[in-house]
Amino acid sequence: MTDATTRAADLLRDHRASIDRLDAILVYTLAERFKHTQSVGRLKARHDLPPSDPSREASQIERLERLAREADLDPEFARKFLTFVIAEVIRHHEHYQS
Repeated sequence: MTDATTRAADLLRDHRASIDRLDAILVYTLAERFKHTQSVGRLKARHDLPPSDPSREASQIERLERLAREADLDPEFARKFLTFVIAEVIRHHEHYQS
């Protein structure tokens, strides 16, 4: 193996290790987020509030798109991601309503 190939393999390993750490952070962050949204769902159910809040959801999507642009992330991807997360949260909230 050449020095350049060895260096490339080392860099690849380092990048993959960083990706693995970031994936773990994402999973634990999502778990923490869902703990809070589940509390919100139970609170909404106890007080007979609707499981969805379209105004809040729209403002959160706008906020996340802005943050994505600031972070040099595709805002369309951020919107799709948050839309998916919101749909899952609403599904959980509807479960508490039943």
